Amino acid sequence: MDEAREWVARAAIAELITRYAALNDAGDWEAVAGLYTEHARMNRPTAPEHFIEGREAILASFRARPARASRHVIANVLVTLEGETRARARSQILLFLGTPADDGGLPHLAAAPPLIGTYEDVLVKTASGWRFAERRGTLDFRAS
Repeated sequence: MDEAREWVARAAIAELITRYAALNDAGDWEAVAGLYTEHARMNRPTAPEHFIEGREAILASFRARPARASRHVIANVLVTLEGETRARARSQILLFLGTPADDGGLPHLAAAPPLIGTYEDVLVKTASGWRFAERRGTLDFRAS
């Protein structure tokens, strides 16, 4: 793969990671699940040993969440290409949580500090573009 194609792939993967956070914050669970391959697996940083396997199960797990307000801040995205159709990525996440306001206004920020974690991703290039084959999240700090 030439250098220009490598940078296009890296940018597309970084965009995928950022899009995932934005769709997650918007509560667009179908679109979030659509960023995974059919047989992907994922865990949440708060439950690193519990993997959810398959796009349909991932979608069901998001739909089962209680209503919440969230803002994910993604940083330090590093992409390692393993060929034209496979890559790995590592990124840090800062997650602010809150509860939706009854009046539809700004949500209420949780009193707890934000969560800080890391994602290790395995990605594959499909006909629809880059998709997650695995998302492995961990927390970097213990909650106080």
